[in-house]
Amino acid sequence: MSPEVMAMRETGEVGNLGLSVLSSGRYIHFGPFRIDQQRQEVSRNGSRLKLQGKVYQVLMALLEKPGEVVTREELRQRLWPAETHVNYDANVNTTVNKLRQALGDSSDKPLYIETIPRRGYSLLTQPEITDKPGQSTPLLSAPPEHGDPALSLAAPSAGISRSDFWVAVGIIGLILAGMLLGAGITQLWIRHFAPVGPGPFLNIVWYSRLLL
Repeated sequence: MSPEVMAMRETGEVGNLGLSVLSSGRYIHFGPFRIDQQRQEVSRNGSRLKLQGKVYQVLMALLEKPGEVVTREELRQRLWPAETHVNYDANVNTTVNKLRQALGDSSDKPLYIETIPRRGYSLLTQPEITDKPGQSTPLLSAPPEHGDPALSLAAPSAGISRSDFWVAVGIIGLILAGMLLGAGITQLWIRHFAPVGPGPFLNIVWYSRLLL
């Protein structure tokens, strides 16, 4: 058996395995995206994305082989029948670029789709298959080591507000301490330096002038 035939056979076996895995559940989750295979709909954080037929097929081809190389020839065979006369290379590039744009991805710094030079493309994330349409965890937010993820995501904002609160408390405390210290100094001044006059009236007048 020639190497070309063996390679095609191995590719077909991997593709069939990917199809069987994807068919184990209705929904596919990866990053912030959810794919409803029954409706052929893709949504991001609950908002539906508009993917054309061939763009959706490229996405499914990548999902069938996560981490593996999906060759340009595989995409050509999947997207266009053998008798179709088009510029396959240009059309494959255009379709993959549309998919990247829909996912918010970039060829320079890929998050989901990596270009394998002179070979094809590879999906960088591992999808999850489920029968439940629940929200998936975004790829960029790393799960916490311990505790509730929601609490860990809210922790930075809570920490900032807490520090601001204690700064304000400290400033108020310093102001009150300064006021008390000033009052104490004033009392000492009055007791030690106030002249002893013939009556309380003169002391009151002297204290009023001191304050002015």
